[in-house]
Amino acid sequence: MSTPSEARHERSEPDLSAVVGERRQLINLAYRLLGSLAEAEDAVQETYARWYAMSREQQDAIVAPGAWLTTVAGRICLDLLRSARVRRESYVGAWIPEPLPDRGEWISGTAGGGATQSVDPADRVTLDESVNMAFLVVLESMTPAERVAFVLHDVFRYPFPEVAAIVGRTPAACRQLASSARRRIRAAQAPAAATAGQAGLVRNFKQAWEAKDIEALVGLLDPDATMTADGGGMVGTVLHPVRGGENIAAYLIHIADKAPGLTLLERTVNGRPGLVAQHAGTTVTVAAFSLAHGRITHIWAIRNPEKLRPWTDRGRN
Repeated sequence: MSTPSEARHERSEPDLSAVVGERRQLINLAYRLLGSLAEAEDAVQETYARWYAMSREQQDAIVAPGAWLTTVAGRICLDLLRSARVRRESYVGAWIPEPLPDRGEWISGTAGGGATQSVDPADRVTLDESVNMAFLVVLESMTPAERVAFVLHDVFRYPFPEVAAIVGRTPAACRQLASSARRRIRAAQAPAAATAGQAGLVRNFKQAWEAKDIEALVGLLDPDATMTADGGGMVGTVLHPVRGGENIAAYLIHIADKAPGLTLLERTVNGRPGLVAQHAGTTVTVAAFSLAHGRITHIWAIRNPEKLRPWTDRGRN
């Protein structure tokens, strides 16, 4: 026969498992809302801190812990988005969402003795079309309320009454916010390119860049292509977008001449084929691409070291 304390322990096990099991969903939600894995992890940590700060009686009174955690995480992200708009006004250069590697290439940091420790990113962020760089950049153009309403409803399929509880508006208002966000997505959406087709184009781009073949680069770039770089004021890079295929090609050749010994690697970036540039075995740039009609229309080059944590010190060729 179990004691009362043992009974309480047995009763708490499935509850604890269910609560901890929500972490993956919360990280997925927070990354899409914030565009930053570091901020997403902080938001989820704060969410759990609020859960564990409650008494057992308060926790038991919550019928659906998962819904409670989502509501709290959503509100934390909404507050962070509002403050981020102010912070990013003083950000040096363009702000680009944090890039994520593929499942087999995730590095969480260093374990004891300096060895790297691989982590399955499925425990962090599920890579699908809602995290490709072009999609995340459009999300950045939305108001905080639009972004939260759209991501919760259209990506995670939460009904508008639940979205309203998080956003602090009526279900009808949240429906309008999501509709406005959809219009932004449609206006910016390029024709979808098959992953295999994008991989081939990115490979040709890599080879042309390595060969310093400016004509080949121009041929791969849309005449109206744009390249945006994010150094965060921590490393040297262009502060304003480079516009036009010929200008981008000339700038890339300039980089190749200025940084000898740069190694280009084909890698998956936010679920799509991209490139990683390494110098002396350390990742210094992660590039994501957008394509349309068989040409590259946009390049996002992330150089801010704080956004390259999962990519650094891999030494993979």
